[in-house]
Amino acid sequence: MNHAQLTALGRALRVLGEHGEALSADTPDARLHEVKDDLRRALDLLEESVTTAVPSTRCAEHPTGPVDESAPDLCLLCETRRRAARRAEFNGPAPQARPADPAPSRYGVRGDRPQPQQRWLPELWNGQTWQLCGTPRRDRREAELFLAAQRRGPRPAMAYRIVHEFTDYEVLRVWGIPVRVDIEPMGGL
Repeated sequence: MNHAQLTALGRALRVLGEHGEALSADTPDARLHEVKDDLRRALDLLEESVTTAVPSTRCAEHPTGPVDESAPDLCLLCETRRRAARRAEFNGPAPQARPADPAPSRYGVRGDRPQPQQRWLPELWNGQTWQLCGTPRRDRREAELFLAAQRRGPRPAMAYRIVHEFTDYEVLRVWGIPVRVDIEPMGGL
């Protein structure tokens, strides 16, 4: 509400207050019609100055927030916060985090890292070395199905293999025969 709206609305409400003080049982109808016109004028000014939606809760912090019928102020957000506080009273306080190191590492501390997970790496023989030919898989069967589709593809490699990765590498299975191919044409002559 800007200053001009505030001034006009205040004036209209003061006029209505004066009408209210002057009302009696023998007030003529002409005077009541004047009160009615002044009341409409005040309502129109109020309608122009109100820009926000009607509050759905009685909460000062979240007046148009989500509604929780069981909350005393009808505010779901505040009631959720109150419920969490009540749970903390029964369950005890939340576990406190360790104090931070003076210069924490960007990569974390060894104890914070999860244990290594096993993966199956599909690889193909490119004529010189084994190279990764697909996304590492978390499931061995999925990796084998991927390599079967590669072997049936339009340009299959000479050989494929699956490498099991955990803390060490172990070759599980090799398809085809990896033969070293010289990259120079004619054997480098």
